[in-house]
Amino acid sequence: MGIGGCIGLLAVGAILTFAVDWHMAGINVDLVGIIMMIVGIIGLATYVSILKRRRTQPPSPGAPVVDVEEAPRYYK
Repeated sequence: MGIGGCIGLLAVGAILTFAVDWHMAGINVDLVGIIMMIVGIIGLATYVSILKRRRTQPPSPGAPVVDVEEAPRYYK
């Protein structure tokens, strides 16, 4: 499930919880909306944490390490 799906679950859950006045026999529409919002929040948090982990890359093993103290300084 991507970001769009998570945001969609949040939106539909919020609409069911706060904007709908249906009364169905055997189904609590408010509870269904709250569950959908919780699932959307959990999915969004999971997706963002995985995406954040994917973006950080370790430096390549052949890259030279430059120490800040030993770096040449060019002054005008």
